[in-house]
Amino acid sequence: MSFMQRKTYCFEDLELGMEASFQRTVSSADIISFAEVSGDKNPVHLDDEYAGRTMFKGRIAHGMLTASYISAVFGMEMPGPGAIYISQTLNFRAPVRIDDIVTAKVKVVELIPAKKRARFECQCLVAGKPVLEGEAVLMVPGRPA
Repeated sequence: MSFMQRKTYCFEDLELGMEASFQRTVSSADIISFAEVSGDKNPVHLDDEYAGRTMFKGRIAHGMLTASYISAVFGMEMPGPGAIYISQTLNFRAPVRIDDIVTAKVKVVELIPAKKRARFECQCLVAGKPVLEGEAVLMVPGRPA
């Protein structure tokens, strides 16, 4: 679907309880690319031998890579292009491993009309279990006059 075909929600379109999601399978290439882009080359993400000696017993994805899937929901699904992050809290609950299928879900929990802001519950799940939880506040453009 092209950018022009995507649904973009204006502030006035949002309702309490609305939900959206994004799903991605984490690959080794994703982790390596994220390490290059972010500069976080912690060997727990990149080195099988090192990671195997940790409490995780193998390589894990960067927590911020997992969190970026929440950003994908906001930027591409709901509210969509034009929404701007104000804040995000993140609580990491479990590691994400290579080949895990991560589902990022967001839910509208508060609307602040005076500032055209929306607060969302955020969650990333692997096999139905939370690996990340938090909340975000976004500035959402209003409907053009």
